[in-house]
Amino acid sequence: MMWGRIYALIVKEMWAILRDPRARVILVVPPLVQLFVLGFATTLEVKNIDVGVYNRDSGAWSTEFVQRLSGSPNIRGLVWIRSPKELRSAIDNQRVIVAVSIDQRFSADIEAGRPVTIQAIFDGRRSNAAQIVSGYIERIAGEMGASLAPATASRRSQSVLTNWFNPNLDYLWFTMPALIVIISTVSGLGITALSVARERELGTFDQLMVSPLRVHEILIGKMVPPFLVGLFNASLYLILIPFAFGVPLTGSITLFYLALTFYLLALVGVGMLVSSLAQTQQQAFLGVFLVTVPATLLSGYASPVDNMPGWLQILAQANPPKHFLIVSEGVFLKAMPALDVLSNTWPLVIIASVTLTASAILFRARME
Repeated sequence: MMWGRIYALIVKEMWAILRDPRARVILVVPPLVQLFVLGFATTLEVKNIDVGVYNRDSGAWSTEFVQRLSGSPNIRGLVWIRSPKELRSAIDNQRVIVAVSIDQRFSADIEAGRPVTIQAIFDGRRSNAAQIVSGYIERIAGEMGASLAPATASRRSQSVLTNWFNPNLDYLWFTMPALIVIISTVSGLGITALSVARERELGTFDQLMVSPLRVHEILIGKMVPPFLVGLFNASLYLILIPFAFGVPLTGSITLFYLALTFYLLALVGVGMLVSSLAQTQQQAFLGVFLVTVPATLLSGYASPVDNMPGWLQILAQANPPKHFLIVSEGVFLKAMPALDVLSNTWPLVIIASVTLTASAILFRARME
């Protein structure tokens, strides 16, 4: 009898979600749009930049360096600068992210075998991009220096760089597994948080209270549909990311779903806490926003958790996306072993247990 009542409530909740054609579209289309838009928009690469050139030398070697700059695939165009004042203005007005200043004796010093210096002035307001562009400029200057003195360069010790798990440093290989976590967080919390709030706003919550359903049966019936929707969206991403974006899936799908199950349960618990506190769907939406932003920032998606202050690193341990992000990237890129997956799954088990228990207590208290 109990499972029959729970099944009936689950069917009722699924119909409430899927009955409206617009709701069906909202459940599938926005997560797909977010996957594609965020996948290409949240790039860690710095491309299509404009570089200012203040060239006071008319020799062949300064021309050679400028041509190497313009030939870089990351540089969109060169902005010619004729004075120090114009150089300052170009950076102040963000026309360029870097201005390269070439001394008037640049070519003459190279011909005479003397050391030369190229000055690069960066826009420090865009610190991360400036550091990456600095690497571009240094590599171009280093390649030119090696071509000028091949004999010396051949005797110089060289470093061989190898990038494990992402050989070409393709940003999609990093962002796409992480987007499974971020988008699942947004959609999972949103659907769960609106469930009880929708009942209260529509006036059907009182009908649940006088029904033969017990509190734990209502909770299970409310939690299963968001869990199934989250499972469906994550499975869709699991298919699209390797085939549409070329990100390899090297690990165990079984281990991925194991961690995903407890991750979704943790999200459902947090969502039910928000839904139990909210009286209207608007309050539930604001509550989801209040939870989602810190959860995203503390997940390690935008910046590594290790770079955060110590007290924030401790707080991040209670954040479900932080643990599942490690699993998602590990399963996709480095065939994460079972023990490593489990070491990041047991915190999700604890978080899910705490949030589900707290939401059940709060839900029972609000019903009484």
